[in-house]
Amino acid sequence: MQNETPVPVDPQLLRSMPLPATDGDKSARGTVLVVGGARQTPGAVLLAAETALRLGAGKVQVATAEDTAAAVAAALPEAFVEPLPATNDGELAVAGADRVVELAEGADVVLAGCGLGDPEAANLFLAHVIPQIEVDLVLDALGTAYLTDRADGVRHLAGRVLLTPNVTEVAAMLGRSEKAVEKDLLSAVRELAEATGAVVLSGSDTSYVATADGDAWCSDAGPTSLATAGSGDVKAGAVAGLVGRGASPQVAALWGAWIHARAGERLERSRPGFLARDVVLAIPEELARTETEQHGRD
Repeated sequence: MQNETPVPVDPQLLRSMPLPATDGDKSARGTVLVVGGARQTPGAVLLAAETALRLGAGKVQVATAEDTAAAVAAALPEAFVEPLPATNDGELAVAGADRVVELAEGADVVLAGCGLGDPEAANLFLAHVIPQIEVDLVLDALGTAYLTDRADGVRHLAGRVLLTPNVTEVAAMLGRSEKAVEKDLLSAVRELAEATGAVVLSGSDTSYVATADGDAWCSDAGPTSLATAGSGDVKAGAVAGLVGRGASPQVAALWGAWIHARAGERLERSRPGFLARDVVLAIPEELARTETEQHGRD
């Protein structure tokens, strides 16, 4: 039976849902494949990939537009970067879909959507990828366009999917206006989770996490300054990194929502006017702080 009132996310709740340890070599700590980044927005995959690495993923691979792949590889030398064919508009072309499927076979989780700029192009590309993958999946930003007309499009992954849409993307997937979704975001997030069979993490002033069986959690979404360009890519990279380490989509969503908001709060106090790249560095510090506090109470 679902919890009618969402459960607040706090350190006590997180203590009951500990993250997998980061022991072992890089292979044991999981491989995250980040797929996205149009010609004009390579920074999105860079932010997501670096965050996944900093939160403990053993390996990170990035599949992105060939126009900017070399720059991404130079900016993040710790990652393997695969250049993919791009359309004339700079979006990922269907010709690269098979290569992404091949890379996904060796990954523990695929994060798709960061930096994609056109919903139709994103939908077309991912329609050739997602039905063929068999690993955990995080769909972020316009990666969710794949579900706009096919809510059952990730059912084959049976509970191994996490969606991280904003309010606009929730509205698009449900075929509703943003105003209607904003009026009752919790109900919309629950409905989306039930329709897709995925865990959903979404929010505005409040972040909500919902599962397909109707359970839900809530957390403040941090300061308004956290709603800065690229911040969502950092959060998506964070949850993908945690899934890569072995956390379930539900646990990754709860921890990701908490540490993202707390990182924003600390940055707001110490560095007003911070950027998403600052959150990349602050969020692993917040994870370490939360885990240290947990161990101190054990």
